[in-house]
Amino acid sequence: MALALKIPTMHKVLIANRGEIACRIIRTCKSIGFSTVAVYSEADKNSQYVVLADEAYLIGAPPVRESYLNSKKIIEIAERSKADIVHPGYGLLAENSHFASLVEAAGLIWVGPSPSTISVMGDKGKAREIARQADVSILPGSPAISSSSLSSLSTFSKQLDFPLLIKATGGGGGIGMRSVGNEAKLFETAKTVSELAERLFGDGSIFLEHHVDDARHIEVQVFGLGDGRVFHLGDRECSIQRRFQKVVEEAPAPRIPANVRSEMADSACRLAASQNYSGAGTVEFILDVKNNSFYFLEMNTRIQVEHPTTEMISKQDIVYLQLMQAIGEKPQNLIDDPPCLSGHAIECRLYAEKPEKNFIPSPGHLKVLKLPRPSDAIRIEASYTEGDTITPFYDPMIAKIISFGEDRSHAIQKMLSALEQCQIEDVATNLALLKAILKDPAFKDARANTTYLEQNITTLMGL
Repeated sequence: MALALKIPTMHKVLIANRGEIACRIIRTCKSIGFSTVAVYSEADKNSQYVVLADEAYLIGAPPVRESYLNSKKIIEIAERSKADIVHPGYGLLAENSHFASLVEAAGLIWVGPSPSTISVMGDKGKAREIARQADVSILPGSPAISSSSLSSLSTFSKQLDFPLLIKATGGGGGIGMRSVGNEAKLFETAKTVSELAERLFGDGSIFLEHHVDDARHIEVQVFGLGDGRVFHLGDRECSIQRRFQKVVEEAPAPRIPANVRSEMADSACRLAASQNYSGAGTVEFILDVKNNSFYFLEMNTRIQVEHPTTEMISKQDIVYLQLMQAIGEKPQNLIDDPPCLSGHAIECRLYAEKPEKNFIPSPGHLKVLKLPRPSDAIRIEASYTEGDTITPFYDPMIAKIISFGEDRSHAIQKMLSALEQCQIEDVATNLALLKAILKDPAFKDARANTTYLEQNITTLMGL
């Protein structure tokens, strides 16, 4: 992305992450003269981001708890390498308030909002209450229910209408979320979610929330200066999901009335401003297709996987803005003169997985991997090159392909052309599914909701 970036004083950035987001952060750091430090597990020793970084340090064995979630070891490496900034990317430790606190206690610069903000917004129950106080609409739901109090589920469910979503109060990205249509399956499903949350997040607390049948998943990209001033960079459509994990995203979200779009952006900014939010964040909403009413879902206190779509239509480098905010160079000009949003961008996540077998991962050797050549209309965010091996230890995303067009129709055409250029051998992928989605009349007419993939997978895959 050709941007006129301000070149600040030299800094060294430790990237507490891996894969394509680490490559992404390294690219911006190189453009402004910041040196970079990578950390890697034994399974990632030959990864592209390790090669691209100025320095790289082995952090442990492949399981994330022994490597990328080892807060103490990461900070030790930051100090040993003389890095002064820590960028967490997304996932892993990005929304871990304890890690953010340890970074700051070590005298390092944390790229992200304050640990207290991460803590309260990462607790879905507390975040719902903050949204309510900020006059942002929320769906009917229950208070937090601890793993030892699941017997109270029936009482709360009687105060709500089925279907319901059962969510972990911690975590993010839809992990562990389950829907339940009636009382009969409530306790069993809630117990499953609670046990998974305890295992993944160390907290088995859950809550119930009314489930909108015909819903779209819309999110607003916000950026706060830490003093109550917040601007936004538009919205994104993220409704095409499998197991509550996004597959195709686009910006701006299509077919939303102008007044609803404006109100949603205002609500997102108002929520962030109420917390004196600092840096990049995303406020996610459920949009009820029946009446275009929107409701707060959650806030992610980090950069998103789908941030390139927003960068394409805003011509802003969000990683650059994050780094400038972190070192005290607040992008105040974007408060007074918000960027003009133009064109349309679509992102497809290319995964090594088997859609026809419930999207199970498909690790293996990438004997052939040919992706489209980047251009003004096509952006590639890849974590692998030909000859690499996708291990079974991490998320199996091979690359993100982003298209840009003067309007949505052109962006779809550009994406289809890009997908046709992809060649992958010896690893099963979702490439055929992505092509089928882009060609489907429901997608072309922007009529896909959050159950689109679940309801149409058989037809899309020709099964």
